[in-house]
Amino acid sequence: MLAAEPFCKDAATSGTAKRGRMSIFDLSGRRALVTGGAKGIGAAIVRALGAAGVRVAICDLDVDAAKELADEVGGGAFAVEIDVRHRVSVEWALKGAIDTLDGLDILVANAGVSTMRPALELTDDDWDFNMDVNARGVFLANQIACRHFLATGTKGVIVNTASLAGKVGAPLLAHYSASKFAVLGWTQALAREMAEHGIRVNAVCPGFVRTSMQEREIVWEGTHRGLTPDEVRAEYVSLTPLGRIEEPEDVARVVLFLASDASGFMTGQGINVTGGVRMD
Repeated sequence: MLAAEPFCKDAATSGTAKRGRMSIFDLSGRRALVTGGAKGIGAAIVRALGAAGVRVAICDLDVDAAKELADEVGGGAFAVEIDVRHRVSVEWALKGAIDTLDGLDILVANAGVSTMRPALELTDDDWDFNMDVNARGVFLANQIACRHFLATGTKGVIVNTASLAGKVGAPLLAHYSASKFAVLGWTQALAREMAEHGIRVNAVCPGFVRTSMQEREIVWEGTHRGLTPDEVRAEYVSLTPLGRIEEPEDVARVVLFLASDASGFMTGQGINVTGGVRMD
């Protein structure tokens, strides 16, 4: 079990200046928790929420990176260590975050991992690692947050990070695709169960996003396919109608929309954020 001690560095006084950036939504006064929030897409989501006036608990296995981001974002942001594979860790992290925030309005279950291997060469460890983080981690965070929402009468909002690979099976990523398909199925089912309580549950499906995960993946894919990383990246761009590699901020803006009242009549959706790679 990992400890889940909140960390907040003078956020109350520094937040206004650090959140002086323009945001397309004003969510001032709301409280959010982001898993996998220290880097990549998660960090972009944290920044977007912070700029919109949200106090954010940045939950991540790398608590030092989460602390650095909390200091950057300000506005009441703080770090919480979490291992989303384990119920006790998720319960402890959410309890600590909710106690510090004095409640919760928004959960973004974003923590994710990937490995790459042909389907017939997958090991049990490959399968379990992807399923435990990508699917079980979403299940645990969603379930625990929903129990809190119901207990407090909160009409909360959940946004789960799925993937383009959760809409169409991806070669060399069969186990990853399976985990992200699971996220979408869970999102739809939970959305139906929670709708009568005013709790909305949606997911985003990013495409080829420029992150440290992608940097690893293009090396792996190139090795399997006899291509250089630059050739793999160029192929990603060629597959994207909007003609560029996706940035984490492209995903974060859609998450911000889904967390806001502007999406108040949306639930159970898996929103493609792929630059047109997937259009259904």
